[in-house]
Amino acid sequence: MSNRPSWKPVRADLTRPSAARIYNYFLGGSANFAVDREFAQRALEIFPGAREYARLNRLFLQRVVRFYLDRGVRQFLDIGSGIPTAGSVHEIAQRLDPESTVVYVDNEAVAIAHSQLVLQHNARAEIVQGDMRDPEQLLGVPELTRVLDLDRPIGVTMLAMLHFIPDREDPVGLLGRYRELLAPGSYLALSHCTADQLPELDAAGELYQCTSTPATLRTAEQISAMLGGFDVLEPGVVFTPQWRPDSEEDVGPDPERAASYAAVCRKP
Repeated sequence: MSNRPSWKPVRADLTRPSAARIYNYFLGGSANFAVDREFAQRALEIFPGAREYARLNRLFLQRVVRFYLDRGVRQFLDIGSGIPTAGSVHEIAQRLDPESTVVYVDNEAVAIAHSQLVLQHNARAEIVQGDMRDPEQLLGVPELTRVLDLDRPIGVTMLAMLHFIPDREDPVGLLGRYRELLAPGSYLALSHCTADQLPELDAAGELYQCTSTPATLRTAEQISAMLGGFDVLEPGVVFTPQWRPDSEEDVGPDPERAASYAAVCRKP
């Protein structure tokens, strides 16, 4: 036990790399371990743009939070929130409106431990350990319903999450279950890793099969098919820097470098 960092919960698995901790490493965070860093370096050899993928995904998250606020939403549910870093949902939302309420959801031990530390003095934000594959159970836990009123619109984010749901677990049906549970006027934003226009990502996807969270890369058409029953907002399913960018410079000449599609939709 002497080689465990003091903040690391005992139940964290250090024998296999974790997607949440790898993503934290790509974002420049320190809540990761040797097994994660070794994996990340192998991934960077295959796809040198991995850090840019994480950065662009983070910027998309921040634009989405501001968009939700502009639409009058003051309740936020970040599913698959990962390990807190600068520019998290509660930081953006509560800076612009201190009355905003936020619930984070993750199932990774280090993400939970760090979130608890960050949120311990924030009465309007909560971290829930849960499984996104069971929305009925997840949306009923007391820690969530204490902070969020499910009878009013909620802004949901599922960023860099759905590629960890394999086809056999029916991601289309899963999003349909969330849609049925959300109040009318709620929003859902997602980003999803893809190999479209970046064939080297197929090899990176294969690499993730040895982690605790294997990935399934999908096309724009497959991602669009997940959003049935929602109103998909303009500009539709696009690469993450193309979704309502703050400037054309943010998009750049090669938006496919994001290696991820993004979309925002609304429950009618």
